[in-house]
Amino acid sequence: MDKRILVATRKGLFTVAEGGGGWSIVRVDFLGDNVSAVLADARDGHVFAALEHGHFGVKLHRTRRLGEPWEACAAPAYPKQPEGVHDVDPMGRTIPWTTLKLWALAAGGPSEAGLIWCGTLPGGLFRSRDRGESWELVRSLWDAPERKAWFGGGYDTPGIHSICVDPRDPSVVRVAVSVGGVWTTRDGGVSWACKGTGMWAAYLPPERRGLPHTQDPHCLVQCRTQPDRLWVQHHNGIFASRDGGVHWQEITNVAPSSFGFAVAVHPQDGATAWFVPAIKDELRIPTDGKLVVTRTRDGGESFELLRRGLPQEHAYDLVYRHGLDVDQTGTRLALGSTTGSLWLSQDQGESWQSLAQHLPPIHAVRFMPA
Repeated sequence: MDKRILVATRKGLFTVAEGGGGWSIVRVDFLGDNVSAVLADARDGHVFAALEHGHFGVKLHRTRRLGEPWEACAAPAYPKQPEGVHDVDPMGRTIPWTTLKLWALAAGGPSEAGLIWCGTLPGGLFRSRDRGESWELVRSLWDAPERKAWFGGGYDTPGIHSICVDPRDPSVVRVAVSVGGVWTTRDGGVSWACKGTGMWAAYLPPERRGLPHTQDPHCLVQCRTQPDRLWVQHHNGIFASRDGGVHWQEITNVAPSSFGFAVAVHPQDGATAWFVPAIKDELRIPTDGKLVVTRTRDGGESFELLRRGLPQEHAYDLVYRHGLDVDQTGTRLALGSTTGSLWLSQDQGESWQSLAQHLPPIHAVRFMPA
């Protein structure tokens, strides 16, 4: 089992590890800095941390092993905007050709040593072939005509927040855009397609609700051993696909709510997935002030409410897109919230134990591969 958890927060990167006395915080890096994303690369042990420095912009750091010195590497940067090109979204807001946020980091396939993917605001996908020494904007996606229809959800600009590399074939990569749908390449990024039959967007007029490239997936995950099994926590519901995202089925009648941001899928069983519900877009807190996790084991036919060990009174925790993770065995789950609370389950969510209650707001939790 994975015995370390990386916790990216508004004020630093915390490492939580299991020892003789149980689980505890054993290391703090970048204390005081806003850590927006983290990646532990199972291929070679490298760890990457994305930072936001406000006025000084975004930065990326890496270390060969956690505990060794960090070094700055290049951060993805957009090319200069061509003269005369006016990039605006459907609401007339300007889309800057400037990296505003490093929102997602993902390793390439086992045979692609050194290849790293990065999703950013304002909606660009970048690729590095040398562990972050240099980056290239994936122009085939950035230049897609449909990008002109993307727009911001919680942020003013679109953003790529989820990247899934197919473990069977690393040339197959899926990304989720807020608000821009789920896109797939089957040739390593040379071309892209946005499929999404079955998804619908409640925030759009009826004639546009089914357009694949205007959907707002809050988080996209794929089963490691069944990569065609995908789950999306969408802005207005939960959707599942069994054919790699070509068709989607809406999962309905999920109590207490189908609204939320985070989703995790069992690495060996694509029918098992976990979600952390909030009331709705306009009220992003747990229903009745009770924090729960919902779990399906049958592909969404039914759900269980998991609450043992989670606060059931005056709990106002919101869990961001990357605030829920499951380890390689599918047994342990980590859950981190905007209140700085961190929980661990060692029985697939049946029960939870509190690991921390006073951390900075948590952006992401990630198990480190053993």
